[in-house]
Amino acid sequence: MVLTRAALLRPGAKPLLGLLCLLPLAWLVFAAATDRLGANPAEALERALGLWTLRFLCLALAVTPLRVLSATPQLARFRRMVGLFVAFYALLHLLAYAGFDRGFDVPAMLHDIAQRPFIFVGTLAFVLLLLLAATSLQAAIRWLGAARWRALHRSVYAVALLSLLHFFWMRAGKHNFAEVAVYAGVIALLLGWRLWQVARR
Repeated sequence: MVLTRAALLRPGAKPLLGLLCLLPLAWLVFAAATDRLGANPAEALERALGLWTLRFLCLALAVTPLRVLSATPQLARFRRMVGLFVAFYALLHLLAYAGFDRGFDVPAMLHDIAQRPFIFVGTLAFVLLLLLAATSLQAAIRWLGAARWRALHRSVYAVALLSLLHFFWMRAGKHNFAEVAVYAGVIALLLGWRLWQVARR
């Protein structure tokens, strides 16, 4: 365990994590280039990017519980990077929708946001993610003040709930809720842990 904690503090730990976080994208690019995304590759790519956004979001929310429960404070240094990868995959998901579904037609996209609830919630979650990514640097903490910065970054839980609702509505059309239930359970567990910590204080 001591060896593992020391490894987490090594300079190469963050670059290695960054490479690992890019593996899903590398696989999707390879799959697209080799025609392995099925009959509708554009839809498969768009949905896969959305799923990886949700997975990285769950991972970002899990960093603090894992740090506390395993008594490994070194994990805290990776939380910001994982959070930035959430925003990165969310941006790719949005670009895939904008390009493949709407051909970057802004009026059509605005119409979708106004008329289709699952796109509205997804867009709202993305805007919040951008705000969190933009204020993730130390300079933002100094500018906002620690208390305001912490209050703002608690909105990551709102992002999680909005993302889950977006995913639920995406799957509702095909009455496929099994995967939604898995992510709902993970997010509920992580939110429950957070509420328990607040209640203890």
